Amino acid sequence: MKALVLNSGGVDSTTCVGIAVDKFGKDNVATVSVKYGQKHVKELECATKIAEHYGVPHYELDLANVLQYSNCPLLKDSTAEIVEGSYDEQIKDLNGGPVSTYVPFRNGLMLSAVASLAGSIFPDEEVAIYLGAHADDAAGNAYADCSEEFTSTIDKAIRIGTYHKVHVEAPLVNMNKATVVKTGLSLNVPYELTWSCYKGGEKPCGKCGTCIDRAKAFEANGIKDPALGE
Repeated sequence: MKALVLNSGGVDSTTCVGIAVDKFGKDNVATVSVKYGQKHVKELECATKIAEHYGVPHYELDLANVLQYSNCPLLKDSTAEIVEGSYDEQIKDLNGGPVSTYVPFRNGLMLSAVASLAGSIFPDEEVAIYLGAHADDAAGNAYADCSEEFTSTIDKAIRIGTYHKVHVEAPLVNMNKATVVKTGLSLNVPYELTWSCYKGGEKPCGKCGTCIDRAKAFEANGIKDPALGE
């Protein structure tokens, strides 16, 4: 069995790298990140450093052309501004709709592409694709493609389409972010190498939803976010 971890360079997906390496050993793990037209390359650079830290192969896919027509504020050509404030605040008035930083069917797009990659680089192996979706992202239907319903359903489709050689693992799907961090800390995940801020730059903005939720998750575990340094 091989594991191919979809790694954005952030807390959740890097926790999945730690879980996969702990379960399968680094010789059976590879990571993959995706260019989808995001505003900055910081997360891609972090994903590469994380793979180097664990000593695993790293792949990069370019799916930017598929999403070039979206005006999601995470994308570099968008005219929309990234909303500040926690996700709890953002979902209050959404009535079950997506938050503004939802990228159209991004997880479905990436998982499908990674399933093809898995069948290409490990043609004679069974492969588990690891996805770092967690319960806080799915709360209030903020990101429908992070829900347990979504991950279990696309898992079935990928199994069928790959002759049951490739499947999806979402080990964090029922965890909140504080529990994700707790899990990663127990595995010595190198959170100092990760990046979550949507705005890029030299330092995290501290104001976007992912910065706020990340800081709270580390605080809940009694430590300062290692990525912030001293």
